[in-house]
Amino acid sequence: MPIPNIVLHVADVHKSFGGLHALSDVDLQVQEGTTHAIIGPNGAGKSTLLNVCIGRLAPDTGAVVFDGQVITGKLPHEINQMGVVRVFQTPEIFSDLSLLQNVMVPAFAKRDGSFRLNAIRPVSSETGIRDEALHWLDDVGLADQRDAIAASLSRGDKRRLELAMGLVQKPRLLLLDEPTAGMSRHDTNSTIELLKKIKGRGMTKVIIEHDMHVVFSLADRITVLAQGRIIADGPPDEVRGNPKVQEAYLGGVH
Repeated sequence: MPIPNIVLHVADVHKSFGGLHALSDVDLQVQEGTTHAIIGPNGAGKSTLLNVCIGRLAPDTGAVVFDGQVITGKLPHEINQMGVVRVFQTPEIFSDLSLLQNVMVPAFAKRDGSFRLNAIRPVSSETGIRDEALHWLDDVGLADQRDAIAASLSRGDKRRLELAMGLVQKPRLLLLDEPTAGMSRHDTNSTIELLKKIKGRGMTKVIIEHDMHVVFSLADRITVLAQGRIIADGPPDEVRGNPKVQEAYLGGVH
């Protein structure tokens, strides 16, 4: 039986803000090609953990290893260029640009490294990038709004637009911070189906999510944080029945 490749290893990470221990002795391993959910009550340290992974925060001690390379100390854009993409809890989009332009921008950045403009070569001539952007807009159900200005979208559609902006970069590791927040149940179910389809393409995903319907629909493995510490880690059925997890959620995970 082949040994699974660990694409992300958060190794004994501690992070404090003053007297608050946001993360304490967190050791997390994510297998390549899986969907790994991180859940926990508000204030458990989930978003802090993602910020450490993408270089927005430096851990006090410990390290983050991606694909065998220590990425602790690297800048966020350097980590992104290595193949790590995060979709934020609050959508980070270009409000004044069209949906198509929003998805083309990260596609250019992925192809060209440090983004640069070429005055001789107009964007309209970049048919390959345009077609790729249209493909991902279609996948998230927004192709019919390609020319709409991003600011006009509902919150749920802004989440889907940012997801397309992440996917167009073809990341090896996609970090999703509450990807269905603000969506209707119909849009949530559509997003679940999209993420299942992406899983079939072998992309590794780490998902922070409060909606247990989303978690148990997608996760191959679940890590539970509470007060900055991992209190449970394992397959969904094992975590669902864990008394420590039920206690942390004041009545259980349903």
